[in-house]
Amino acid sequence: MKIIITGGAGFIGSHLARKLMSENHEVYLIDCLHPYYSIERKKKQLSAINSLSKDGFTLLDLLNREETMTFFQSISPDAVIHLAALPGVAYSIKRPLEYVDYDIKATINVLEACGQSGAEQFIFASSSSVYGNQKGPLKEELATGNVISPYAASKYSAESFCHVYRNLYGFETKILRFFTVYGPWVRPDMAIGIFLKKLLKNQEVTLFGEDRIRDFTYIEDIVDGIYLSLTKLHSSEVINIGSGKPISMLSLLNELKRYFPEMKIRREKSRAGDVVQTWADIRKAADLFGYRPNTSFEKGLAETVKWARENEDYL
Repeated sequence: MKIIITGGAGFIGSHLARKLMSENHEVYLIDCLHPYYSIERKKKQLSAINSLSKDGFTLLDLLNREETMTFFQSISPDAVIHLAALPGVAYSIKRPLEYVDYDIKATINVLEACGQSGAEQFIFASSSSVYGNQKGPLKEELATGNVISPYAASKYSAESFCHVYRNLYGFETKILRFFTVYGPWVRPDMAIGIFLKKLLKNQEVTLFGEDRIRDFTYIEDIVDGIYLSLTKLHSSEVINIGSGKPISMLSLLNELKRYFPEMKIRREKSRAGDVVQTWADIRKAADLFGYRPNTSFEKGLAETVKWARENEDYL
């Protein structure tokens, strides 16, 4: 299968690319190398992929409609996996208009290019943030648009455009809502990445709101969910991809304390835009294509800590 991955230099994209290449798919990676976090880190992730890929990597700004169209039409992909986005709740509150550009406008360009190039399926990386401040477990139909951050609003809006272009062009559309992804090469702006960077330097960590709960999902389980939706699901659906086993932030810190027994914690009030909890109801994914997360939180965190100790310069 010929597959285009947007955001291919990112955390999820780089892991997914290796999985698809190992299954002998023809993979084309796009990324604009946005400086939201270290470009050098993204290049490091790409270097591991390029050793496997004969099709390579293309530097492309998806906001450039003409270049996006030209690239997609030159490939004529069977499937497009759209991971490219500007992430982060806190940053979105400071710079909301950038999220209109990178998370909505760029998605529209990719959707149109997908249709114009004759792709049969489109997979969109959405987020648990679209559920807003609701208590779980969260079923897919509970997203109503009542969100609490510009990032979440951009993802919910982009989902709507996915439905529009599915109707215009007829390609299968799989909207996957990811829940708090972590693992080796975890994004440096996420809680686990932030904590590990500070702990490796013997600095205190800050806990924002003691009642916070997250459905931490290991990267390989996320990749497995994407791959199963690509290869086993033959209809347009909106689907949660998570662990289904939420962990409190206090439990996360207690688990980290096993590796960093001298940990110091500073407690602060909750930040604007942060939901109280994320908790995925994953029964739909299980029923439709046999999704079963396999990595326990303890094992996944151990692998992440091991990676962080070996790659401290990239945190």
